Amino acid sequence: MELKSAASSILASSLALKEGEKFLVVTDPDRRRIGEALFEAGAELGAEAALAVMLPREANGEEPPEHVAAAMAAADVVVVPTTHSLTHTRARLQAVERGARVATMPGITEDMFREGAITADYAEVERLTKRVAAALDSAREALVVTGSHRLRMSVEGRNAVASTGVHREPGRSGNLPSGEAFLAPVEGTSEGELLVDGSIAGVGRLSESVLLKISEGMLASASGQEGERLLDLLDGFPKGRSVAELGVGTNDRARLTGVTLEDEKIYGTIHIAFGSNDTFGGTVAAGVHLDAVVLEPELYLDDRLVVGQGLVHI
Repeated sequence: MELKSAASSILASSLALKEGEKFLVVTDPDRRRIGEALFEAGAELGAEAALAVMLPREANGEEPPEHVAAAMAAADVVVVPTTHSLTHTRARLQAVERGARVATMPGITEDMFREGAITADYAEVERLTKRVAAALDSAREALVVTGSHRLRMSVEGRNAVASTGVHREPGRSGNLPSGEAFLAPVEGTSEGELLVDGSIAGVGRLSESVLLKISEGMLASASGQEGERLLDLLDGFPKGRSVAELGVGTNDRARLTGVTLEDEKIYGTIHIAFGSNDTFGGTVAAGVHLDAVVLEPELYLDDRLVVGQGLVHI
């Protein structure tokens, strides 16, 4: 009952699910309890609810089966509590282009479904996220400073996405829980080093910081055993090492859990992702998308400090 109550609140407040709408839940066996709670809550709200349980994907960004993608494109509202992310997939993009409201929940746990980032004041999250997205939109170059390490990249001409957690209009989509602004850096321009001290998708919460070396927009090396694990995950896909995303966390209730869905939303953090970015303004379709979260960075946009000392300066 507690899961269903949380599900009802999410569907009403974030997605404005209405009676008679075509509502689809896409899940896998590991997240089935959450999926079933969302399905039952949607049915009780009067929606034409359906539940699709697919085999788990092997990595974040891997496409779902074709028949699941077709069902997503035919729905009015889609919620996706899965082990691996469908956020950066053509299936999600196709559903949005046809007017669906889509909320993805990669790696969601029952604890995260009730506590932490999901409980934020989403009106405030929306306001801050849109301000950060506007700053990213207007910038030409980004500089991320982590200790003595610097990573530069061009963001000129790239449009930012404000993932606010509020998806009430046709064609709106993003994570739940949410709270991040992000964009695709210009391919081939990222250069330097990044010290990652939070978590890495597919690896989890880090036991020690991982130093990433990046050259000509590609991840060249990653230190330690956890860095090697990241390289192994990316190297299973063509172009997996491409720098795909620069993002800023804007949710003050988000916690470090080892699950990227919540970690990348932590207020005052940044994340860099590798792999696909063709679904949000980039040109790389890699079949994988893995984020690396930095807890105490400095982010400069055209020499203006935007993130530093755990604060967003906007």
